[in-house]
Amino acid sequence: MQVAIIMGVGPDRGMGAQLCHRFAQNDLHIVVAGRTMSKLEQVANNIVAGGGSATPIVADTTSELDVANLFEQASRIGDLSLALYNAGNNTPGRIDEMSVEYFEEAWRVCCLGGFIFAREALKYMKPKEQGAILFTGASASLRGRANFGAFNSSKSALRGFAQALAKEYGINGIHVGHVVVDGAINGEKVLTRYPDIAEQLGQERLLQIESIVDAFEYLWKQPKSGWTFEVDVRTATEPW
Repeated sequence: MQVAIIMGVGPDRGMGAQLCHRFAQNDLHIVVAGRTMSKLEQVANNIVAGGGSATPIVADTTSELDVANLFEQASRIGDLSLALYNAGNNTPGRIDEMSVEYFEEAWRVCCLGGFIFAREALKYMKPKEQGAILFTGASASLRGRANFGAFNSSKSALRGFAQALAKEYGINGIHVGHVVVDGAINGEKVLTRYPDIAEQLGQERLLQIESIVDAFEYLWKQPKSGWTFEVDVRTATEPW
C-alpha cells in the first residue's frame, strides 16, 4: 500500500483536510497528522466513509520524537509515497512590539518543523529512490510586508530550505515541491476567524481550496523527466 503523510490538518473544510481527501482519491492511505485528535478523527472518518483509508495521528511538528514516531507508524502501513508539510499559521505583529518567543515560535513551526519533517521522510524515501516531499508556501515566502515580519522570515526560510532539499535529493529520485498560496483561502479558518476580511475581499478575491489542491496533485503526479519545484496559485484579481 502506498502511504501519504499530511501534516498540518485541521477542520474538514480547511486546506489540510481537503489535501487528505484528494490524495485519498488517488488510492493512497492517508496518515492525517496535526495537533487536535478530534479534528484528525473527523477527517479520517470522512475519508473512510467515502471509500478511502486513513489513520489519524497526533504529532507536534517541532518535536523530533513526535515526528519520528509519526513516520515509524506510517511505515508499518505501507511504502511512503508522499510527505506533505502544511503546518504554520499566519503570525502578524509589529516588530517593535514583538517578543523573542513569538518570533521564534513562528520560525519553529514553519521552518524548523519543515526540516524535521523532511529529514524523517528522507529516511524512508532515499533507500527506495522515490517519493515526493511537498511544502505549503504563502505570499510571505516571496516578499516581506509590514506587520508580518515573523511570518515573512519563517516562510521565506522554509522556501529556501525546500529549494536546497530539492537540489540535494533530486538525484536520489525524490521530488521536492513548494506551492505558493498567494491570497486568502475560501475555507473555514478565514470565514470563521476573519469574516470581515472575507467580506471585504469578496468571493472573487478568495482562493478556492480545490484550485490549491490541484497544484499539489499536479506536482505529485509529475514524471521524473519533467519536475517542477514551485507553483504559485492566486485568483485573477489578486494584485501581485
